[in-house]
Amino acid sequence: MKNEYLIVHKSILPDYYERVITTRELIEHKKMSVSEACKLNDISRSTYYKYKDHLFLPSKELGKKVLLAFVLQDQKGVLSNVLNFVAEMHGNIIAINQEMPINNSAYVTLTVDIVELDVSLDVLLDNLRKMTGVNRAELIAVE
Repeated sequence: MKNEYLIVHKSILPDYYERVITTRELIEHKKMSVSEACKLNDISRSTYYKYKDHLFLPSKELGKKVLLAFVLQDQKGVLSNVLNFVAEMHGNIIAINQEMPINNSAYVTLTVDIVELDVSLDVLLDNLRKMTGVNRAELIAVE
């Protein structure tokens, strides 16, 4: 299957998927520890860690923004090429966060409005991963 993402009704999914999302919200918004939140939602820590980066709760603005994380080679023009490519695909870059490069790797996150994106999110990520100087490109969150 070419698309890596599906939209499914929660009624056909195991109930622990929803509990993983609830656990993540407790950790992020209520500042609970992972252990506390997992215990409260009756899931194991291993279940939480296995699924936490793969389950997203849509907002009312479904599919409007994504958070992408990159590990880029610390070379001139690599970040610029990534930004230009996203713009060429009609992604609107809302925010850029870049850490100081360590061991020739630059850690960057982009918040991108994808309403007018010319390609699917999967295609965008695949093309970003193939770019020279991009060591890793991952989807972190979807809103």
